[in-house]
Amino acid sequence: MRKKLVRFAENALRDNIIEPGKPLFDEIKGNWHQLYFKNDCPITVELGCGDGEYTVGLAGVQPERNFIGVDIKGDRLHQGSTIAIEKGLNQVGFLRSQIHMLDKFFGEGEVDEFWLTFPDPRPKKGDAKRRLTNPRFLQMYQQICKPNGWFKFKTDSTSLFEYTLEVLEQEFKVENLEYTRDLYKSDLMADHHGIKTKYERIWTERGEDIKYLKFRFKSK
Repeated sequence: MRKKLVRFAENALRDNIIEPGKPLFDEIKGNWHQLYFKNDCPITVELGCGDGEYTVGLAGVQPERNFIGVDIKGDRLHQGSTIAIEKGLNQVGFLRSQIHMLDKFFGEGEVDEFWLTFPDPRPKKGDAKRRLTNPRFLQMYQQICKPNGWFKFKTDSTSLFEYTLEVLEQEFKVENLEYTRDLYKSDLMADHHGIKTKYERIWTERGEDIKYLKFRFKSK
């Protein structure tokens, strides 16, 4: 608990973490380019970024883009924030928020690309509305994503992957959908830039195939 309190205190002083109590928390919607990044580069958002491994990893190989990791756990964001600072990745920011509140912090069409990596699969049928690829979430992502913006998704969960494909087929209109049930043996391998999260390393070591899909949000 003491370590968490220390991290929370440090988070409060860090410019690359936007959280309750900071002025930008209430002002950032629609203003990420002007108030935070101070540039016009495309914005990639990682949903449920955890320790920020993927956010920071992508920023390291795509310096021409801006990156925002979103998670509700402040102690996790502290780790990603620390790595970004140590590596001098000034085009990285972290937002402390629940994912279902995302439209409170991003204006319509403000995001160019979403990444969703290894979310909680919520396997119980009654938890379907909490899955981050549920139609209500996808509709929100589409609202704040630019027309034809990308959504990219990695998971070890076969049930969540199949659920997501079913949602896209039956309830959601997308373009340029591509997917694989074994990323490391597919032509889509290059998409992830060789970046593995902690959970990805764990599951691949156990012999679990990594599922991956990507699509463009269809223009309204």
